[in-house]
Amino acid sequence: MNTYDLIVIGAGSGGLSAAYTAVGFGKRVLLIDKELPGGECTWSGCMPSKAFIHEASQFYSAKKLAPGILCDTARVMNNVRSAIARIYEGESPKKLSRDGIVFKTGHASLLDSHTVSLGKERFHGAKIIIATGSSPRKLTIEGMDQIKCHDNTTLFKLKKLPQSMVVVGGGPIGIEMAQALNRLGVHVDLVVKHDRILQKEDEAHALTLQQILEAEGLVIHLNALPDKVGPSGDEMVMTIRQDGKLKELKAAAVFTAIGRVPNSRGMGLEKLGILDKSGSVNVNDFMETPIKGIYAVGDVAGPYLFSHMANAQAIQAVQNAFLPIRRKVDYRHVVWTTFTDPEISQAGYLERDAKADYGKGIGVFKCDYSELDRAVAQGNDTGSVKIVTDRKGRILGASVLGDRSGEIISEIQVLKTLGIPLHKISRVVHPYPTYSEVLIKLGKRAAVERLKSNPLVKLLRK
Repeated sequence: MNTYDLIVIGAGSGGLSAAYTAVGFGKRVLLIDKELPGGECTWSGCMPSKAFIHEASQFYSAKKLAPGILCDTARVMNNVRSAIARIYEGESPKKLSRDGIVFKTGHASLLDSHTVSLGKERFHGAKIIIATGSSPRKLTIEGMDQIKCHDNTTLFKLKKLPQSMVVVGGGPIGIEMAQALNRLGVHVDLVVKHDRILQKEDEAHALTLQQILEAEGLVIHLNALPDKVGPSGDEMVMTIRQDGKLKELKAAAVFTAIGRVPNSRGMGLEKLGILDKSGSVNVNDFMETPIKGIYAVGDVAGPYLFSHMANAQAIQAVQNAFLPIRRKVDYRHVVWTTFTDPEISQAGYLERDAKADYGKGIGVFKCDYSELDRAVAQGNDTGSVKIVTDRKGRILGASVLGDRSGEIISEIQVLKTLGIPLHKISRVVHPYPTYSEVLIKLGKRAAVERLKSNPLVKLLRK
């Protein structure tokens, strides 16, 4: 039986990070996946979706200069696949082998706490990490087996795009793809079960983005749920239930983004007793399952389904597995960006939740993009930044809507994670004109409020 210091099952973001971290520690690593390395992030998630969004943005800009031009969606889809291929070059089995990682393809099963089977082969691992990710949740309504239905695992395989689509789901994936499809000339009906899109984002920012999407031509059906679907000639008809009434939507195909389910079945995990009712792998704060020596990271463990969180969990899990000092994964500083145009980002507390937990002592500082010379100069000044602080000025949360919000939230995240009060950013010189100027403005506003509350200042005012 081949023996390894670490066996990683799943070669997506979490699995690759775990394997490379362990190799960096001088460990012998076996990485197994039923598909090619890269996982969803490379083949059907982060990377292809961003390439797709970029293509949509390019065409949308061109259409403003030349109204009436038609999009060659076959070229668009080919460009997306080319981007995937280039990214895969850095994760291929040949590259993994050069870096000291043994990669094998196949369906892995855990026989016990140290033994993994792959077909007729058996492998012993001193430690095991499960990083098998998640899959799109299926829409289960009448007629789904009769129509063309896509999700993020199939959309980027299309040779060209259909003329129309019904997109079901008002979360990040649904919103990103709905906007991109619409910009590429596909008529899109977006079905959202809530009263607005992006429920986990700042309400004002989400509503502003919603208005932008509608202005671009996206048809949004709020408080709506799919009821049934069926073929209609070369198209399909979906019946939705909206505010108690039935409505029919006709399109060439359906795209669903209604959540994710963990890829945990059929690997022997049920017999080991480490799955919860939802199918997620049970882990403690150190990413270890109830069975000593077996860890789980990424979407299969949760709670946050982001590639960057899978990466952070994987690094911590490997450190906990092999280093003498164990550390918990810190979820206080989770951050994310939805890559619409404009982007929308969130770190930590929403304002409403901060008020509930911290009361009236919080500080709320806002700055609109219209106050930024760079945004005005580029004609792209829709958006704003909101930062919530505690009594000492430390950042509890931030919400950003606007161009490059993913970059702005990253700088805010540094302050937040290191516990640096917001007002201190006002001392840091930033290049002008840039979008980061918004942080200088917010820092100065926080500094002014700090001065107002200073007892000496209050005394001098008297």
